[in-house]
Amino acid sequence: MALEQKLSLKLSQRLVMTPSLQQAIKLLQMTRLELEGVVSQELEQNPVLEEVENAEEEDEEGESPSAVEPESAAATVENERAELAAERRKHEEAAFEAHLEESWNDDGASYGDSEDREAPPLENTLTREPDLYDHLLWQIHMSDLPPRQREIAELIVGNLNPDGFLVATPEEILELCSSESPEPPGVSEIAQVMQFVRRLDPPGIGCATLQESLLWQLELRGEVSDSTAWRILELHWDAFLRRHYPQIAKALELPLAELEPAIELIRTLETRPGRKFTNDRTHYIEPDVHVLKVGDDYVIQLNDDGLPKLRISRSYRRMLQLMRGQSGQSDAQHYIAEKMRSAIWLIKSLDQRQRTIFKVATSIVRQQREFLDRGLDFLRPMVLRDVAEDIGMHESTVSRVVSNKYMHTPRGLFPLKFFFHSGIDRDYGEDISSLTVKRKIKQLIESEDARHPLSDSELMRVLNREGIQIARRTVAKYRDELNVPSSSDRKRIF
Repeated sequence: MALEQKLSLKLSQRLVMTPSLQQAIKLLQMTRLELEGVVSQELEQNPVLEEVENAEEEDEEGESPSAVEPESAAATVENERAELAAERRKHEEAAFEAHLEESWNDDGASYGDSEDREAPPLENTLTREPDLYDHLLWQIHMSDLPPRQREIAELIVGNLNPDGFLVATPEEILELCSSESPEPPGVSEIAQVMQFVRRLDPPGIGCATLQESLLWQLELRGEVSDSTAWRILELHWDAFLRRHYPQIAKALELPLAELEPAIELIRTLETRPGRKFTNDRTHYIEPDVHVLKVGDDYVIQLNDDGLPKLRISRSYRRMLQLMRGQSGQSDAQHYIAEKMRSAIWLIKSLDQRQRTIFKVATSIVRQQREFLDRGLDFLRPMVLRDVAEDIGMHESTVSRVVSNKYMHTPRGLFPLKFFFHSGIDRDYGEDISSLTVKRKIKQLIESEDARHPLSDSELMRVLNREGIQIARRTVAKYRDELNVPSSSDRKRIF
């Protein structure tokens, strides 16, 4: 079979992801903070873009670039240059006079270098709050440990995880000390420094296991080794984890009622000693959409606070028109034209972004009217396809719109993704929202008898009697998502 080459024409359509289209897609899924950063950066890099200071400020002439004659544009440019030069000289003279007034006192002596200026508060200069390592290191440096043991203590503290547990064995600590010091310490000295670290604040720090940490906390509280709480943790740790309290009481030869004070004491101990030193910062949320109830209707308002209003500079428009009247195309004309195209596309993309968010928010409010009127029990199941078909857009566009955006409603502040979830079949009426089912499960668990908690199978049967068709594994899944322990872990003996 012979191979031969042929030429043929083919007409087809395909979507090309141009840089401008990619920018529009990125703007659509950005948060408000990210969008503010992009707009600020574009204002700095693109001289054609201007920020409108006042919302009522409009172009005085209101004419497009093509409507400006070259002669009038040239005259206007010259007049603006003269005005700018005069204004610049005026500001320079005023700034120089102000500098002289501030730099010299009545005696003619300069005091600018020794002027007592009010410094910002010290707390405003901190970059972050001290973490667990900083807190322990401060205590070590304030102690009277010898320099050799202080280095060992710093090495031990450096091997703690964020919860405060030691992740290195004593042998590994000894090996690290031997590699860094010409005179390696002994095992007894390592153990002595580890005992010192465990007595630092917070209690229970520097232990290898949870059991050891709880025992140290009991010791720091003055509990002796023959107390009931101590014996429970030391001798019956596995049974305590499984909540086999009758078995523990029988082994300790104590009535079950006498075990209650010791169990309550253990429950007051900290299972994660380094918990309060986590550096999780508070994230403040600014809603993108406000939903206000006016009469019987809901009004949607987009939050434009902090977003600058952009426009094309009149000076550059006239300058470009003037250059177009000249013969040939200069580099300056090409540069201004390219920046103007970029600025126009950015303005259009921002406007399209706001329009799309408004359409999606309007559809959500329309379809979740019962939730806004009557509460969570009336939240209806909804997926991205429902909104996409309602507003005539693709699901991917709706997905980008609802990503990392929030809506403030009379019912509270919710992410837009909150309104999209699956539904559960019912024997009567419409499908019920999975969030409503989770709420029912939580209410059943909160009202249960602590001595006889409801198992997942019993929760399933209760929901089935209410007409909600749900499987036991789905109940277990929702319970885990609610961070609710199993029935065996919820059981209270006392």
